[in-house]
Amino acid sequence: MEDNNPPPTKPRVVCCIGDIHGYITKLQNLWSNLESCINPSDFETALIIFLGDYCDRGQETSKVLDFLISLPSKYPKQSHVFLCGNHDFAFGAFLGVLPSPPDGSEFCETWKEYEMNEEREGWYKGESFENMLEIILLSLML
Repeated sequence: MEDNNPPPTKPRVVCCIGDIHGYITKLQNLWSNLESCINPSDFETALIIFLGDYCDRGQETSKVLDFLISLPSKYPKQSHVFLCGNHDFAFGAFLGVLPSPPDGSEFCETWKEYEMNEEREGWYKGESFENMLEIILLSLML
């Protein structure tokens, strides 16, 4: 009897990275550790999934984004997936680049609840809000 099954393939290395939050040095250190700890041929073809939250907290968001954008050309055999986290969506909303969900959509009612609670909960106020503009300007100047 002939076996038509293909030979088993070696499992692909998958790395999931989340919560970078504008800290380029931590991201660079993590990347160096991955390169050191994973077999070079496995790392070269790894699937790297970034789980979002690239911004907020640290002041080097633009450097984080530059680093991430450079990966496909520096590591062309790797696959890269970039997801948005809640901080990234909040940043997009702060910049006014996210439209409200269409009326009648599943998330529409939740969105409206969030909007109604903005003032009561102090969204976009306080130190985080105050520093957001400064962080944006610093990021653009670098």
